[in-house]
Amino acid sequence: MDTAAIIGRTRELLVGHYVFPDVAGRLDDLLAARLAAGAYGVATPEELGGVVTADLQSLNGDRHLRLKFHPDEVPDGDDAAVMRQVAREFDLSLGGVPRLRRLAGGVVHLELAPSLFPLEWAAEGITAAFTLASRGEALVLDLRDNTGGDPETVAFACSYLLDEATHLNTMHGRDGEVFRQFWSQTHVPGRRFGGTKPVYVLTSGKTFSGAEELAYDLQQLGRATVIGERTGGGAHPRRGYTVHPHLELTVPTARAVNPVSGTNWELVGVEPDIAVPAANALDRAHHEALTELDRRGGDSPALAEARAALAG
Repeated sequence: MDTAAIIGRTRELLVGHYVFPDVAGRLDDLLAARLAAGAYGVATPEELGGVVTADLQSLNGDRHLRLKFHPDEVPDGDDAAVMRQVAREFDLSLGGVPRLRRLAGGVVHLELAPSLFPLEWAAEGITAAFTLASRGEALVLDLRDNTGGDPETVAFACSYLLDEATHLNTMHGRDGEVFRQFWSQTHVPGRRFGGTKPVYVLTSGKTFSGAEELAYDLQQLGRATVIGERTGGGAHPRRGYTVHPHLELTVPTARAVNPVSGTNWELVGVEPDIAVPAANALDRAHHEALTELDRRGGDSPALAEARAALAG
């Protein structure tokens, strides 16, 4: 293992791509000093990844910034390692929609996990899931086991929960320039759940990155009630670079800014509107949904079922 070459390439990529150039410069100096002091004299790539990651995150706590060890060899090319992992997870999770079911009272429980996969992969499953969910009276969107994903997929999912085109997120580059805005779509395939029926989003400490954005966007718009635990706090989209056959440097290359809050969830996470342990979040959301449906009134069989469930 050529440690000096790995650190050299890591420093080069940091200075060239990290969204915060001032922090990149300070990290460049830190890695150089640590290498000279012998701090990276470890035996394996896995150990090196752990030590370097601790140094990379020591200045601003950016959890997307790390030297990640992979047991299998990392393919060459940007983001090659993560895309291989994503493809494997996609096949094992029914395309990112592992659970869709009807609960008592016409409340739909929809789980998106373990990732919000690239939209060209995920669109079919998300369309099918929300089309079925649209027949429900309320929606519980479960992100407790979702660790991130594509902001385009976030915007696509939001489109099923909003009735008109809505600005969701803006990406800023390392010089502060705006290079991408994300909006919900005016038209979606299938049927919308719509912008008026109750929506509850479940979160945990595991919920991260793009999944946090989905929860945060809906919360900031007042479209959903977030129930569960504070999320992990990773708001910076990242790129992956192979620096060794078993090591991938992940570098945030942009900064998300929400148009409502003017900021994002980096380091602080998404704070739930109703804080409960993640294991209890579904039961609490179901109760909240039934209570809200009862409050709104009506004579449909599902609402009668909701009242019966509350009474029971």
